[in-house]
Amino acid sequence: MENASIGPWKRIKKTIKYDNPWIQISHEEVINPGGGNGIYGVVHFKNLAIGIVPIDNQGYTWLVGQHRYPSDYYSWEIPEGGGPLGVDPLLSAQRELQEEVGITAQTWTPLLHMHLSNSVSDEEAIVFVAQNLSYGSSAPEETEQLTIKKLPLSEAIQMVLDGAITDSISVAALLKLHAMLLKGELVL
Repeated sequence: MENASIGPWKRIKKTIKYDNPWIQISHEEVINPGGGNGIYGVVHFKNLAIGIVPIDNQGYTWLVGQHRYPSDYYSWEIPEGGGPLGVDPLLSAQRELQEEVGITAQTWTPLLHMHLSNSVSDEEAIVFVAQNLSYGSSAPEETEQLTIKKLPLSEAIQMVLDGAITDSISVAALLKLHAMLLKGELVL
């Protein structure tokens, strides 16, 4: 951990300041690309962020509404959750969709891979489109008090454009999906 080269940066010392089952925060003494001494705080995520855009054969999707503790804000989002590192993200996506919305899908299409806040964290997100859906019961975690909303996909995209959806994974996923549909790269 000490004296490591990280691209054009050089880490002199790394000290773990906080650690729990989901994140680890380190304080790092560095030499920056210009040769100056500096510090860097890094939030390491112990899970992938997983997102799913379920779409039925009538062009409807599902959003999940919940109060987000860190921002003290009620947020509408695509179904999302954490996927353990080293586990196939598709398996995590399948689990999350069933847990949050009670849906299973026969067809899964990778939609996007993104870095969520790469100036301070290593958190990555992977999002899938789920189609050919079957419906059952949801089983949210005890930390989740969810409201489920079924709506036309076009309305979910409009919620992004209107600023009603601000969650970064949801915004990126819905806008990329919209672009793919316009280009004919995905068929509903």
